[in-house]
Amino acid sequence: NTNFTELDKQILQTTRDSAQKLINIVNTLSNLQDTSTSAAGVADDILLIAQELLVLHNDSTALPTSCKEIKERQPNSLSGYYILAGPTGTYSTYCNMGTLCGSGGGWTRLAYLDMSDATQNCPSGFRLYQSGGVRACGRNGNSGSCVSVQFPSNGISYSQICGRVTGYQYHSSDAFAGPNDLNSPYVDGVSITRGSLRQHVWTLANGLMDSDNNTPQFFCPCSTESSQTVPSFVGSHYFCESGNNASSWANILYTSDPLWDGQGCGSLEVTCCAASGIPWFHRDYGNTTTTDYIELRVCGDGGATNDEDSPFSFYEIYVK
Repeated sequence: NTNFTELDKQILQTTRDSAQKLINIVNTLSNLQDTSTSAAGVADDILLIAQELLVLHNDSTALPTSCKEIKERQPNSLSGYYILAGPTGTYSTYCNMGTLCGSGGGWTRLAYLDMSDATQNCPSGFRLYQSGGVRACGRNGNSGSCVSVQFPSNGISYSQICGRVTGYQYHSSDAFAGPNDLNSPYVDGVSITRGSLRQHVWTLANGLMDSDNNTPQFFCPCSTESSQTVPSFVGSHYFCESGNNASSWANILYTSDPLWDGQGCGSLEVTCCAASGIPWFHRDYGNTTTTDYIELRVCGDGGATNDEDSPFSFYEIYVK
């Protein structure tokens, strides 16, 4: 028994020593990642491996379940990829340790897509648009419809959502001209909700035009002279822009003016472009937390996709 105890002590000491060495490696690689953009991708990969080995060598250290937990444990943690513990095992995800949406670091990224990267594809069920160097993902269908993609929270209990979406107008999108029902194509644009019963988070609407006032019933509600009203379930939690600054509309993807970036607004949309926080949307539920998944839908209230659509080219969504 004595020999076994001594051996056990040696194993524990060796484990502690190895763990400390791995911690030193992580710190060194973090500095490398911070100072060398070209080496950042390689550093991220090695950081993940080092963190996995660290857990194997020190089973008394439980993996964090969120980026917020990492930030609380180590306030000086850098933004980058980390291994988290989820309900069904470990996974790697990006943590933003800086300030987003006016709130300090510890944001876990649930969703990210950048279609300017030619290696990326639209989520299943979405239609690919390609025009003028722009690649975007929109609806499929011949009537009013929404197409969606869901992002699980991986068991993270969160009280804040922060994100942004970039899209483009196709043909004659008309903002909130659809039915007053969250579960229907109530908007020409993007709807962000949470949970299976769909609780509204944010709407990114796409108005018809931004500089001609001949059809005010189809303009963004925030536009001058618009006669549209915002659904009660949306309230003030929306952005709205048009990508068309002409006096008529055409069957094209308006690639010169991206949507929901607060830029390039016409004379009627000055207020729309001055929306608080734009391009970032933010919901803070205070002391109320949830593990709901996030759902992103591209919706159009009428006609085929060759009549109106608002495909996205970029999104990123964080929770904390």
